[in-house]
Amino acid sequence: MKKVLFTILTIFAVTRAQAQYWEEVIDVSVGYGISVPYDEVGYFGAGVYAQGEYLFGVNEWIDLRAYAGYTLAEMKGDLSGSNAGRTKSTASAVLFGGKARVRYPFEWVAPFAELGLGGSLGSFQTVTPNINNDKKGLFAHIPFSLGVELGPRHNMSVKLTSYFHTGVKQFTAAAAIGIRIPIGYY
Repeated sequence: MKKVLFTILTIFAVTRAQAQYWEEVIDVSVGYGISVPYDEVGYFGAGVYAQGEYLFGVNEWIDLRAYAGYTLAEMKGDLSGSNAGRTKSTASAVLFGGKARVRYPFEWVAPFAELGLGGSLGSFQTVTPNINNDKKGLFAHIPFSLGVELGPRHNMSVKLTSYFHTGVKQFTAAAAIGIRIPIGYY
C-alpha cells in the first residue's frame, strides 16, 4: 500500500513540476434539480440547482474542486397516481464539500467523471410506504457527476450530477450547464 501511495504522489509531483503555470478558476453551474427517495422511482420533487466551484488543477487530466451550492426541489405530484398524497420527496439544502474531476482532454471535448465527499445543511422530507423522514440539519453526502467540457479551452460544461444523502434516504440530482471563469494564474 505504501508503494502505491508513493507512486501516486510521485506522479502528481512530477506532473506539477512540468507545468508552466496553473490557472485559478471559478466554475459556476445552474440547472434543473430533482429529489428522489432511495426506494421509489415513481415520483420525485423538482426544482432548481446552482453551484460554484473553486478549481485547483493538478494536471490537464485531474483537478480538485471545493464547491458550495444550493438545491431546492419541491413535490410536483405523483407520476403513477396510485400513491397520491401519501408520497413525498423534497429537499432544500446548501451543499458544500470537495471532489476530484478526472477527464480525458480531447481538443474541443473533454468527457469527465467526478467523485467526492461533502455535507448538506437544510431540510429533507422523504415519505414512501417504507420511509417516513422529515429531517433538518447537517447531513453527509457523496457527490458523483458525469459530463463533458466543451470548447477550445473547455470553458463550458454539460453534466448530470447527483448527491447521495444516506442520512435522509434520498438523492438529489441535476442536469446542469456550467461556465468556467478564469480569475488568475500562478
